[in-house]
Amino acid sequence: MPRQGSIVAVLAVAGLASSFMFTLVVPIQAKLPQLLAASRDDTAWVVTATLLAAAICTPISGRLGDMYGKRRILLALVGVMVAGSVIAALSSGLIGVIVGRALQGAIVGVVPLGISILRDVLHENRVDAAIALISATLGVGGAVGLPISAVVTQYADWHLLFWLAAGLGVVVFALVLWIVPVSVLRTAGRFDFLGAIGLTIGLLGIMLAISRGNEWGWAAPATLACGLGGILVLLLWGGYELRARDPLLDLRVAARRPVLLTNLASVAMGFSLFASNVLYPQVLELPVASGSGFGLSLLAASLVVMPSGLVMMLLSPVSGRIAHRIGPRVLLLLGALALVIAYAYTLLWHSDVWQLVVANILIGVGIGFGYASMPMLIMRSVPPTETGASNGLNALFRSLGTSTAAAVVAAVLATFATGQGDAQVPTPWAFQLSFILGGIAAVVAFVVGLFIPRGHAPQEQHPSLPE
Repeated sequence: MPRQGSIVAVLAVAGLASSFMFTLVVPIQAKLPQLLAASRDDTAWVVTATLLAAAICTPISGRLGDMYGKRRILLALVGVMVAGSVIAALSSGLIGVIVGRALQGAIVGVVPLGISILRDVLHENRVDAAIALISATLGVGGAVGLPISAVVTQYADWHLLFWLAAGLGVVVFALVLWIVPVSVLRTAGRFDFLGAIGLTIGLLGIMLAISRGNEWGWAAPATLACGLGGILVLLLWGGYELRARDPLLDLRVAARRPVLLTNLASVAMGFSLFASNVLYPQVLELPVASGSGFGLSLLAASLVVMPSGLVMMLLSPVSGRIAHRIGPRVLLLLGALALVIAYAYTLLWHSDVWQLVVANILIGVGIGFGYASMPMLIMRSVPPTETGASNGLNALFRSLGTSTAAAVVAAVLATFATGQGDAQVPTPWAFQLSFILGGIAAVVAFVVGLFIPRGHAPQEQHPSLPE
């Protein structure tokens, strides 16, 4: 079997590729209406499609991994991402790019699957540090990938972004096939196709309402139909899952107090992270004349926020040691506290660029600790045969948080805006209010974390392999 360090490294690269998909089109997002000859509302689907696909694929792929082999499903997700990248790279019209971006969203499932693989194949003493590293890639890939995307967009045709993603996917596929061992721990039973369909329809409704409500109008019939319809479908789906012989997700396991509270904290943590991803670049890039910005280029702004991702990577081994000694619950609390401090610091000191660099370093500490702790808490509370599905569900809750943050922050910035020439520019109060909301989300994550039980479930044990 390959050395365990090689397995961790390959899964970390897969995680970086996954998070890179979310910042891939950021440099061209404002130009998409001109590039694709479509309205701004239509081109918004280039981003929305990825979010929807990620939310749907993550819990379903986790269950498939538990049943049919985690490496096999991980390879399938990477293959779908490569196919989507090629489709988008060959497309010059809106439909092709949206289809490609939706297929790219499938790769988000590799992170919870990779974390589950670590539990199966690593020595018990190395699991926490490895999970911290893989979790850190959720922020590192975006923070480091943004400058790369900015450089490519500035000096080359925008299609090259998708060819770059395809090439990265091919490398990840080859490395996983070569290094990562075949999964031997499987869950018996049949795949719950009806449950997968119900979950997909319900999530689609809710995610559409959250992600498109600002454009459609929060009280518009389409928004209400999607949101309320999605909730109703999920309620019916939950009743079916509780009676199913081989459910897609074991809701009794998901309802355990440590799992439920960790997932709720994940929503708040995801909101706090994505709020920072939206706010800091805009503040840095807006013209100085607007009274809200610093007038930096996209590349310069991405270099300012990049330290947050680097801090996450540097803290990953520290996170593992802290969790191993005093438990992941304390790690979650430290992460939430760092986010509270980051947002409070930003509200008090935001007149110079270097102050925003400091704030992003604090954001990196918060997300690095918080995201590392959540899969550890989940795996201490579920049986080994449920790790893929349970980590997938946790990733889904994080996605709900990020999607909610995107919608709420966009609504705040649009509501409190003033005219500058032909454009509407957010006022300083719009950013202050958004930072307050990010801080409140961090406080919620901290409070919820206080109620997570300290003890470990008896199912925490997993096969320990020799080093």
